[in-house]
Amino acid sequence: MFASKYFYAPSILVSTHFIDGLQTRTKAFLNSGEFYAMDLSTGNLKLLSIFYAKYPEYADKTFLSVKGSVRHGGPDGSYVPSSSQIFDLLLIMLGPHKKRDLFEPARIDHKTPLETIMNNLVILLKEGKFLHIGLSNCNSNTLRKANVEPRQIYPITAAKIEVSPWSYDNNQKAVISTVRELNITVVAYSPLGRGYLTGQIKSTSDLPEGDVRLRLTRVKEEYIKANWAIVEDLKVIAEKKGIMPAQLSIAWVASLGPHMLPLPGSLNSSCTLENLKAGEIELTPEESKAIEEVITANPVVGDRYFGSDEQAHLWG
Repeated sequence: MFASKYFYAPSILVSTHFIDGLQTRTKAFLNSGEFYAMDLSTGNLKLLSIFYAKYPEYADKTFLSVKGSVRHGGPDGSYVPSSSQIFDLLLIMLGPHKKRDLFEPARIDHKTPLETIMNNLVILLKEGKFLHIGLSNCNSNTLRKANVEPRQIYPITAAKIEVSPWSYDNNQKAVISTVRELNITVVAYSPLGRGYLTGQIKSTSDLPEGDVRLRLTRVKEEYIKANWAIVEDLKVIAEKKGIMPAQLSIAWVASLGPHMLPLPGSLNSSCTLENLKAGEIELTPEESKAIEEVITANPVVGDRYFGSDEQAHLWG
């Protein structure tokens, strides 16, 4: 399975090139959300609707993940009215063209008991709203507790968290350890540090006007410069191996275990195909150790989103 996501740019063309480049019997993991658009609305779902209507033959070649349950800028685990409406919208928009394979609450809502959230998800699954249950941006304890309640009915399939050489601390390590124990997949989003680890973002001027990443703390000019050493050090390792820096980061995330599914994003098919080739790259123990030494030697500064992890409702 190969993963891809889109969220950042104000415009994008529908393309099948990266799916056509997959090996036989391989599915592309497509990541979407009820708020994936420049105005935090359903623009990404509309894009998928256009895609599947134009290319219905790709429905069986893709595994569609949808995140939701966000209202007024924060998590909403009540599923009324936000998620119920979005599920109905998904059914209308995607129609007969594509099943909703996986649904995850985008953040953990601590205003709603976890047991209630999980039981509601199982009910929605039984109603045919989606086929699998996942969690996003959860901590290891929440993941373990959530997997207890529904597992006799339906287990947690995936945990979606950010993992990359510039986002790898005790929180990531704890979740990765837990999913290994519980046999759950980690959908590792932003393995390229939102493009920063490719080495192509040396300044805010390298991003197009309107790019949502310009709002992120780590993509402010001072933080780009402060964190540049990790990019340079990873580039040295990539050059020695004869691969691109992006491929190195993806391969490293994948090397953290067979349950790891890197979720890189790209705005053009050539870069996506280049990212796809990272799935064929194996790192030696020495190379993995060198990458970990780079991570340790270059602690990343700046928040991942627009404020602290707590303000961004991360690790709930």
